[in-house]
Amino acid sequence: MSSILLQNGRVIDPSQSLDRVTNLLVVDGRIAAFDAQPGGEQSIVNVSGKIVCPGLIDMHVHLREPGREEDETIETGTAAALAGGFASIACMPNTDPPTDSQGVVEFIRGQAARIDNCNVFVVACVSKGREGKELAEIGQLVKAGAVAFSDDGAPVANPELMRRAFEYCLMFDKPVLNHSETRELTEHGVMHEGLVSLSLGLPGMPAAAEDVMTSRDIALAEATGGKYHLMHVSTAGSVDMVRRAKRRDVRVTTEVSPHHFTLTDEGLRTFDSNYKMNPPLRGKEHVEAILAGLADGTIDVIASDHAPHAKEKKMQELDQAPFGIVGLETMLGLVITKLIEPGILDWSKAIRKMTINPAKILGISKGTLQIGADADITVIDPTAKWTVDPAKFRSKSTNTPFAGMELIGRAEMVIVGGKVKYRINK
Repeated sequence: MSSILLQNGRVIDPSQSLDRVTNLLVVDGRIAAFDAQPGGEQSIVNVSGKIVCPGLIDMHVHLREPGREEDETIETGTAAALAGGFASIACMPNTDPPTDSQGVVEFIRGQAARIDNCNVFVVACVSKGREGKELAEIGQLVKAGAVAFSDDGAPVANPELMRRAFEYCLMFDKPVLNHSETRELTEHGVMHEGLVSLSLGLPGMPAAAEDVMTSRDIALAEATGGKYHLMHVSTAGSVDMVRRAKRRDVRVTTEVSPHHFTLTDEGLRTFDSNYKMNPPLRGKEHVEAILAGLADGTIDVIASDHAPHAKEKKMQELDQAPFGIVGLETMLGLVITKLIEPGILDWSKAIRKMTINPAKILGISKGTLQIGADADITVIDPTAKWTVDPAKFRSKSTNTPFAGMELIGRAEMVIVGGKVKYRINK
């Protein structure tokens, strides 16, 4: 029998409205008791002054394998996840080949199990080949272990296909995750369409491109009863539509990525491709709307949209460089520094958006410290001050706009299934 006693930590578990200083005992890979006392052959870890919470979950990660191992692999991506404090991640299907068959789902799950870092849950394709023409074999993919469906990297453009996706996924109680973009409005776009794009002479991507697709998807979810999750929301219009849809009891949830509540399109004035992402960084008014949506609960989840790219790809001219940044290793620090420290969210609300909320959306038995639950635990040092240094990333890629930024708070330890998988070197 193996046991770990986390002693004198501030245990925060939103799934059971728990926030108090206590001891937490783990036995044989499961949560065994609170208020436990030292005894026997326990491994005792003093976590005084630290936050102890359910293992963090990032439901929007690109691991790139199979097919684009020059950017990231399952091994390096899951190592980066642990360093960022994540016990579980959900990986997106824009691999090569796409995750549209049982074989690819089983390959990813097998690789993750062999590497044995964090838990990896697979999001499979909505359409075959992510081409948006024919529905993927939803039932077979669920049987292989897919927890949700998305064509992320591309929107599901065909409304009839999206309607049928909602209906089919409803049979298995699975959510459809959509990248909200009307491509006809963003063709050749590099950044948010606004005064900055106009002054720089760069082709823009209007906020309306997201809002049009969000409106369509909410309407289809309402008509079918399907479970709709809006990925990486970035516009004031989409936040407002989700807020109003929730009041009508539409089954809609949404996530935001840290770059969309910390940065604006002003960053592109540097012509640094690390500020190029999709959805693009937008104006201050959109950031303020996102912060309001986080505060009032409209936005359910914070997810990194970890999108690694090899250095040579991001070093191209701005119109040629790919969209996306890495985010697993900076997300927690950004949440603490930009949301918790200023008082926009308290610790319980922030942790909820990175634990039980994504777990419920994906339908996975994670995100809780209830007695008997899997012992997935993140220990956070809430006062640690550190500077973002991409050279120290565990990710294979270093494409981040946050290099050199000073942050407060980081993961000190991650336990997965009762085993210490990560402990920061001090």
